[in-house]
Amino acid sequence: MTTLQDVSDWWATGVSRVAPGVIELRGHPVQELIGTTGFGSVIWLMLRGETATAAQVRLLEAALVASVDHGPHAPSIAAARIAATCGVGLNNAVATGVNLLGDSHGGAGQQCLELLADVRARHAGGATLELAAADAIAAWRAHSRYVPGFGHRFHAVDPRQAPLLSLVDEAVAEGTVDGDVLRAGRAVEAALNAGRERPIPMNVDGATAIIYGELGFPAPLARGLFVLGRTVGILAHAWEETQQGRRNKGPIPPGVTPTFVG
Repeated sequence: MTTLQDVSDWWATGVSRVAPGVIELRGHPVQELIGTTGFGSVIWLMLRGETATAAQVRLLEAALVASVDHGPHAPSIAAARIAATCGVGLNNAVATGVNLLGDSHGGAGQQCLELLADVRARHAGGATLELAAADAIAAWRAHSRYVPGFGHRFHAVDPRQAPLLSLVDEAVAEGTVDGDVLRAGRAVEAALNAGRERPIPMNVDGATAIIYGELGFPAPLARGLFVLGRTVGILAHAWEETQQGRRNKGPIPPGVTPTFVG
């Protein structure tokens, strides 16, 4: 026989406690967090169950800010803008954009962190960091031509990369993080560019993967945190589109018709 306790245990959670007159986030009363704790700190608290240092929050927020937007030509944002003109409501428009963040568009940070974990595992097994990086790249390319976190279809050099890595360098120097993931990322970049005239620099996905890895987040949360940051841009674009008065906006202007190939 199912008891009331069985039902309560079915939804057992350590994330929050809600009862009449009580709202706690990871054991912290929400009224004590409101006005005293920044959103980045709350994200850390909710995901990790512990309080972050100011230095940890600075790195986390830098990665989130870097991922906020990449223009209306990004599929997730384009889809949200289209949806916003279809009468579905702002929440549906945002959900439409978020639901496009998959392996090919939005998943590179998670994939890069998995690649860097492979580099570190090979290095821990006795390989030099250079050989570990080369072998990990070869293993990755056995199933994909793209090495996640490196190169960019739009930018020759991603403008977000340098400031992010500079912050990680500072965090290593200050002892906030140990730098192992950063060293693995730079080893992959060096291996990719060995003997190349045209470099393949690290992009924002690689830099943010390094930050999330240095902060101790598992690879799937690298994608989840990217989604969290990008949702801000999706919301802003969807809202802007609703203010322009268009209805049923298509992917191309009405005066242009797709090529018919018969």
